[in-house]
Amino acid sequence: MTRTITPRLRTLALLFLAVAGALLVGTGPASAHAALTGSDPAQGVVVDKAPDQVSLTFSEQVSMSSGSLRVLDPKGKRVDSGEPSNVSGTTYAVRLVSGLGDGTYTVAYQVVSADSHPVAGAYTFSVGAPSETTVSVSGETVGGGVVGWLYGFGRYVSYAGFIVLVGGAAFVLACWQRGSGVRAVQRLVVGGWVALTAATLWLLLLRGSYTGSGAFGDIFDLNLLGQVLQTKTGAALVSRLLLLAAAALFIAVLFGAYARQSPAAPNDGAARRVPDPGDPEEKRDLTFGLAIGGTVVAAGLAASWAMAEHASTGLQPGIAMPVDVLHLVAVATWLGGLVALLVSLYRAPAETPVDAAAVRRFSAVAFGSVVTLVVTGVYQSWRQLGAWSAFTDTRYGQLLLVKIGLVALLVGIAWISRRWTARLTDAAGSTSGAARSRTTRSQKEQSEKERVAAAAKARGSGESGAGTKRAAQLARQRAAVDAARQKRLRDGDPSRFGLRRSVFAEASVAVVLLAVTTALTQTEPGRTELEAQAAQSSSASSSAADSSGALTLDMPFDTGGKDGKGLVRIDLDPARVGGNELHVYVQRPNGRAFDIPEVKIAFTLEAKKIGPLPVTPDHITTGHWSASGVQIPMAGDWKIAVTVRTSDIDQTTISKNAQIG
Repeated sequence: MTRTITPRLRTLALLFLAVAGALLVGTGPASAHAALTGSDPAQGVVVDKAPDQVSLTFSEQVSMSSGSLRVLDPKGKRVDSGEPSNVSGTTYAVRLVSGLGDGTYTVAYQVVSADSHPVAGAYTFSVGAPSETTVSVSGETVGGGVVGWLYGFGRYVSYAGFIVLVGGAAFVLACWQRGSGVRAVQRLVVGGWVALTAATLWLLLLRGSYTGSGAFGDIFDLNLLGQVLQTKTGAALVSRLLLLAAAALFIAVLFGAYARQSPAAPNDGAARRVPDPGDPEEKRDLTFGLAIGGTVVAAGLAASWAMAEHASTGLQPGIAMPVDVLHLVAVATWLGGLVALLVSLYRAPAETPVDAAAVRRFSAVAFGSVVTLVVTGVYQSWRQLGAWSAFTDTRYGQLLLVKIGLVALLVGIAWISRRWTARLTDAAGSTSGAARSRTTRSQKEQSEKERVAAAAKARGSGESGAGTKRAAQLARQRAAVDAARQKRLRDGDPSRFGLRRSVFAEASVAVVLLAVTTALTQTEPGRTELEAQAAQSSSASSSAADSSGALTLDMPFDTGGKDGKGLVRIDLDPARVGGNELHVYVQRPNGRAFDIPEVKIAFTLEAKKIGPLPVTPDHITTGHWSASGVQIPMAGDWKIAVTVRTSDIDQTTISKNAQIG
């Protein structure tokens, strides 16, 4: 039996490791989930006067530390002063020292996005005229190297452990209650708990180095660990550990008190457990309690991902996080239950085979999980992509297409498994007769053994101790031979053999699907990537406009409410002292114009303590406001603040500095 089982399970384990390694190595450094959508001064621009500060605008909120935003002069010396600050919304700035000379300056940043992933990059701007610089900007990457690979593998193991833990327990409670007494199933579920716990602790240790220096030696730095515990991701990982303690109690009850009320596998390597047929109501209450408690723990574990990753930021987080929890639980119920079924089909003892009714129940549960996955997956895809073109134009969309294809393949194989299940059901009647005859034969053999033992006892002094041991040994050998014969008869059933093959194929595809899903969580969402591309195009347009004498500023905003995210474009012509023509354009993230209840502009020259000078433009057409005769009293580095209100309660103010006159 071991020679039949082990190669298949070994193949599945090797596939698990090979696919994980290929995808994790292929991803390289973790993709940034917060993209730089704007900067002031802009990338590559040449300004006449050194700015007082450098500001960066990201696609979502980020976390910064003292060294997150650095400005270096042509010789590599830092010229930033003080701590970076959040100017407004998703715009962050750092002050510069006074008296900066001409030349090319380097802006380097390293932050952590709202969905927990590190982001790094650099660009240059020049004062007066470009010059040579000793600063290299090509190495500003985080999340890669050995630490990045280990962190990605830890994420994969944590997902796999969650799926096996939740799906295996759900399979026992909802589909095959007798499985609670099967040692192979117990080991599977406990193994899932151990994998998830170990991976969570590992991620906590890696987190500080992963988002910081990337040095392997920083993994065990307790100072970094203390800083991690104060972040949103650290809180999520600690919450997961607390929930795993509750999960340990759930497992103890499931494979302890609950298993004692279910028939056990006699030759399963554990002590025989006797069911309690006299109190079915107690078992029903225990089943209900385990189902409620297990659902709460599973949802809590899923929420530890939702509260710190993609679902917690961007569009509609209040809807996205519950949907993400539902999606993860459905994945675990389907794929984890599939693994539990596979183990049961191969490793369940001959006396306790997986019956057709259990397979039918799992088929129904899997169907419901697939429907849930489709509904929640469609919403998540819309939220993360935003446009059909993102399927082919972004890495996230391309990986999502691969995932959709794998899910379709998995559903197709599952349909084949359902056909084998139906045949297994039809064959149940014919096999039950053979099972009864085998049971009767076993009972006769047991009676014969008891008769022989009684006779031996009656002979008393005529029997030696060695003879008694020999009789017991022969009885155990006969029982083992009978169990092996029953196993061969069961495995010889073509319907059961076909079901085992199709379930093994499903599990193999599921391993690849899990690896692709892990890669998706480390890839910049398509919507964010498209917004960054649009911002870069707008920046190029602004530079062209600046060269003609007009001033164009693009300022992304996010009020946090419905339709609260977009882009404000300010056109000031001719951007000089005296009267100017002002145009304001408001666009959705996809570039379409849209109206909002209110737009207000204010000009402030902080160096001369002038302003704010308010301007209320008139609404012209959809997404377009205009004001004429806007007076700029003197030349200088003016702060242009735009107040955007998208509803009665959702409002934000964003600003940029620009040289006027």
